[in-house]
Amino acid sequence: MNDQIVMEIGRNALMVTLLVAGPILGLSLAVGLGISIFQAVTQINEATLTFVPKILAIIAVLAVLGSWMINIMVSYTSNIFSFLPALVR
Repeated sequence: MNDQIVMEIGRNALMVTLLVAGPILGLSLAVGLGISIFQAVTQINEATLTFVPKILAIIAVLAVLGSWMINIMVSYTSNIFSFLPALVR
């Protein structure tokens, strides 16, 4: 196993992580920003107000994109397992 193979595996792992976590984190950031702006405009200073909309948004993203995320993770895992014998040599 040389350095280029290790770097490729690491790069692919980072890409899969970004693809899977990106939509959840992006929507959570957008919902949190929207709630923060709403709190600033209405001067409601409640710390727990952001939790329920964020949780509902994350559940919605998982319901819509969950199968796509699982397909990406399964394909990456199967690629790693199929490439494993070549790494051991």
